[in-house]
Amino acid sequence: MSTPGRCPHRDADDDHRGGRRFVLRAAGPGAAGAARQHARGCRALAGRVRGRGRPLRRAALHQRLVRHAGRDHHVARHVSLGEHLARLPLGWFNAGRIGEVSALAGRGLLQAMGVAAHLLAPFISALVTPLTILAVMTAFNWRMGLAALLAAPVVAAIQVWTAHATAAADVERHERDQEAGARVIGFLQAQPVLRAGGRTGERFQLLDDSLRNAQRASRRTVLATVPSAVGLTVTVQAIFTGLLVLGAYLALGGNIGAAEILAILVLAARCADPLLSLSDMSGKLRGARSELARLETVLRTEPLPEAREPIQPAHHGLEFDAVAFRHGALTVFDEVSLTVPEGQRLAVVGPSGAGKSTLLQLLARFYDVDAGAVRVGGVDVRAISTEALMARIAIVFQDVYLFDGTIEENVRLGRPGAGVAEVRAAATAARLDEVIERLPGGWAAKVGEGGALLSGGERQRVSIARALLKNAPIVLLDEVTSALDPVNEAAVHEGIERLMAGRTVVMVAHRMRTVRRADRIVFLDGGRIVEEGSHDELLDHVGRYAGFWNISMAPAARE
Repeated sequence: MSTPGRCPHRDADDDHRGGRRFVLRAAGPGAAGAARQHARGCRALAGRVRGRGRPLRRAALHQRLVRHAGRDHHVARHVSLGEHLARLPLGWFNAGRIGEVSALAGRGLLQAMGVAAHLLAPFISALVTPLTILAVMTAFNWRMGLAALLAAPVVAAIQVWTAHATAAADVERHERDQEAGARVIGFLQAQPVLRAGGRTGERFQLLDDSLRNAQRASRRTVLATVPSAVGLTVTVQAIFTGLLVLGAYLALGGNIGAAEILAILVLAARCADPLLSLSDMSGKLRGARSELARLETVLRTEPLPEAREPIQPAHHGLEFDAVAFRHGALTVFDEVSLTVPEGQRLAVVGPSGAGKSTLLQLLARFYDVDAGAVRVGGVDVRAISTEALMARIAIVFQDVYLFDGTIEENVRLGRPGAGVAEVRAAATAARLDEVIERLPGGWAAKVGEGGALLSGGERQRVSIARALLKNAPIVLLDEVTSALDPVNEAAVHEGIERLMAGRTVVMVAHRMRTVRRADRIVFLDGGRIVEEGSHDELLDHVGRYAGFWNISMAPAARE
């Protein structure tokens, strides 16, 4: 007898499986057969339950695969964007572009790639479900199916109209968001200056205005989508009402049974949710499409062309041959020619804005010249592969950027495969070991984003150690000792001297202590070389360089 509250099939199956077959035998073959039949029925029922579970598991697996594919595509897009940005000329990265690319690489790609991960399956379902129901309705009654089909062009027209109506609002919202983001970043970066000048109130007003404009643009975007949402809802309800009226008319005329009309109306009601969800998903798809369009615009930007058959430089000398270069409408260089023999040091001096740093950037091919040629080892830099050119050049900038990692990781950027002894030797030569000894974590100490946890002089020592580790035959120095205290300046000078030993060097400097030891000096002004020679020759000439020298020496003379 079955236990109360327990399935008799389960009891029979337990008896069958539990080894108590003697009870069934005692009851006779009929009881045993019945029990076995009960057990088979219970197992068949369990199989049907498991069978129903498989589609659920397959659906869950499909969703996981879709999300995984979306993440993979997201990572691939980020990699593609990063690789393309690394090939673009440095002049492309102005202040506006940096903010735009930052937003695009962050929120923009997340939004666009999230469509594949989260909206693809619901969007397909929202399209396929109504089509499937429409086919079933047509099979029941072709008149009802044809009436429901009339909704398709109306829904499509509403979606197209919405896309056109919200296009301008979407563009405006993107521009306002970008402007507001730039204002926020500028406001944060300018805090020391604003507070020192007592101008915080004025700057707050600019920030508030940009945020209000962004809010208004977002509100206009939302309002632009309201008519389409209302129109779609009204259309769906009107079609359902029309089907109800038509079904009642056909039923009263005897053309269709009550059961059939009821089934058709249930199917029609099932269509409403997928159709109404299309409005929300279409808005997200339009946003993703806009972000992808901006991404494609960046990816279509032409990088610096690479030589099809790269040429290897024969030596490490440098040459500017009648170089002309412009930044937009501004002429930076006009017919500039100079040479730096292998192993010699050239110092570049001149007033601010004369193009000194740009000269270094042209040597490293951060830009391509408009006319003339820049040569390394007798070969035009445009005929040298980027990898081969950068392998020959070590650059120490005035503003050193360090990645948010350890000191050792930042030094190793010069040559990732270097051994521990080589890294330690480069740090000692740059007098970075003194800094490392003071830090709590030593070599494992974090430097912060941009090197924020180190002083300017300490960051310069890391940069010099990185250049020493790279051991490139050509060194470019861009005002590396500006704004350093005497202790750090002396340490940096010592590291620079070790870095320059035996290498071809082009240095931009205002500190005459470094310039004086150069083999040759050029004075840039107005896009041209106005003076050229050794330190003593230029002093004897009593020209622009001599004036710079006398001004720099005047404070020491007064002391």
